[in-house]
Formats: sequence, structure tokens, C-alpha cells
Amino acid sequence: MQAVVRTGEVDLVVINPVGLPPFPLSWHARYRRLARLPAHEERGGVTVLRPRFSLIPAIGGPLNARLLADAVLPLARQLHAEQPFDLIDAQFFYPDGPAAVSIARDLGLPSSIKARGADIHYWGKAFGTAGQVRKAGREATGLLAVAAGLADNMAALGIPREKIALHRTGLDRQAFCPRDRAAARSRYDLPEAATVLITIGSLIARKGQVHAIDALAQLPGAILLLAGAGPDEGSLKAHAARLGIAAQVRFLGAVPHGDLPQLLSAADVFVLPTASEGLANAWVEALACGVPVVTTPIPGAVELITDPAYGRLAPRSGPAIAAAVREILAAPPPREAVLRGADGFSWEANAAALTAYWRRLAETFRSAG
Repeated sequence: MQAVVRTGEVDLVVINPVGLPPFPLSWHARYRRLARLPAHEERGGVTVLRPRFSLIPAIGGPLNARLLADAVLPLARQLHAEQPFDLIDAQFFYPDGPAAVSIARDLGLPSSIKARGADIHYWGKAFGTAGQVRKAGREATGLLAVAAGLADNMAALGIPREKIALHRTGLDRQAFCPRDRAAARSRYDLPEAATVLITIGSLIARKGQVHAIDALAQLPGAILLLAGAGPDEGSLKAHAARLGIAAQVRFLGAVPHGDLPQLLSAADVFVLPTASEGLANAWVEALACGVPVVTTPIPGAVELITDPAYGRLAPRSGPAIAAAVREILAAPPPREAVLRGADGFSWEANAAALTAYWRRLAETFRSAG
């Protein structure tokens, strides 16, 4: 959105609702951090407003779209009266999408929803939310997906395929670029001659870090860096210990996004044995740092990893992942060839495409009305 504002073609307000549970759950550290976020903030030229709404963690998912819409609608009406909008846009399909469609209907405006991956693969099938996702997809004026395969997944749910346009992920090309390998390894205390694998993502079953650990057991002397936090950390540590490779697996916790380029530059191969994604930012960020990718042959990956220089697609198993890593290590692709895999990905290109899409949608809506 900062890149959108920099185009000078859009007056933009981001409404980022904050869901907070009732006491005593609100005293959990996660929610205390959210509660401290300012209600109004300017970030990189973008106005961000954060109305609060109540939610019930773990079991309240099906209610969140309505709760979110009820919290945002009064603010949206006020802002629209002060300076009329042309479009209501949701950048995640659930709960944002149904809420955006509802608010746009109230204001007599077109609506757009972007699908990114888990918002379709999980919420689009989950009890209590699948119907809301399908209804929002049918009623929205326009839809976006980060990958053609994700658009096909949406169509399989009953969402009109002809309404879906492709809009890739963005990338900060100034930040995500190759860094000095020796300096990067020194910073993270990694041996210069070691084979280093890295995976980035929440430590949850869907991301498949357990399969990366299984692969590591078949790659003598290799080191695996796990960047991310999540509920599976304990079980993953225990699994590495059972395999006798605990010393080769480094749990880095949540790594600040600004540190990822140097961390990636310390690695030989990026590994993500994920069960589902749209088009993972981490794939593109790795390629932009000159690191080939080993991931699963899911639709978004098939669209991105189109050259052996970019990496390999492997089944979700330790032996298959280890074999793919060995193939890359046996004939490492030139860094320049790997970098081509990220061509076309930038926040500037992303913002230009999004702005043009919004304009077309708003003009079509006005013409039809």
C-alpha cells in the first residue's frame, strides 16, 4: 500500500481492524501487544485506522466477518461522507472479504477481494466459513489471486473463474538482493564450508518443517536454519533429537523481516515442504537473494519454479527433499540464473498493476450503474 500511495494516483485509507477477546483472555501477551497498537497511525505515507472489535479465539472464526463489518461500517460511513470512496478492497479473503462486500453494499460501491492461499485452502473449506467465502466471491465486483492455481482452487469452490484476475506478490528489490556470503555466515556463526539449508515460516504442520528435518538426517554435516515461531517448535526439537541431529538444527525464532536478506544469503538452498500456499513470498525472496528453492509441486510453485536454476519440486518427504537438495548441490546454478526467477516481482510493479485493476473495476461499476 505504501507503493500504491507513492504512485500519486490513489487516495488511500487502510482500515486494519484489531480483534480482541474478552477478559481474561485479553491479558494474553499476544492480545496485550495488539491492544497497544494506535487507533490512528501514518506509516510510510499511508493512513492506517484500527477500530477494535470483540472476538472469541479458536472457536469464533465463523462470526468474525460479521463482527468485523459491524465494527468498520460506522467508520466507513463517516469517511465516505467526508471524502467519497470509489472502491472497497479486501486484501485477504476471510474474514475481510465478506465484511468488505457487506460494507460496499451499504455504501453503494464496488468491492474487490484478494486471495492469497490459506484464506481459500482453509477458510474456504472450514465449517461455518466456507459458505461465507463462496457467497463473498460470488457477490464481489472483482477478485484477485496471487497464482493461477489458486484461482482454479477458488473456481472449484464455486466462485466464478471469469471474475478472477491474477495479481502476483510484491517484493522489495532494494532489500532482497544477494549479500556477501562470508559476512552472512560469520554473522550467524555458520562454518564457511558447511552445507546450509534454510526454511522460513510459522512452525505449523502445514509448512512441513518436519520433512526438512527428515531430509537433513540424510545430508551428513548439513545445517538447517528454521526461521519462525509457532506451536510445533517443541515437537520439531524432539523429532530432531530422536534422529540424532539436534545439534544440526538451529531454531532462530521469529526473525525480523529486514534481517531475512542476510540470513538467506548465508544459505545454499531454501527448503519449504509446504502442504498449501498461494504463491509464497518466501519463495520469491529466496530467489531474489540468489538462493535456489526446494518446495512441493503445488500450483503456485509450479508457476514459479519453471527452470532448474530456480530449484526443484519434490514430494513432501524427507528422502525426496534430500534427493532434490543433493541435485542442486551437485551442480549449483549460477547466482545470476537463480536471480532471474524473481524477475518481474517488485512493489512498484505490484502497485501499478493493482492501481490499474482498481481503476478498471471502478469505471466498469460506474458504467453499469
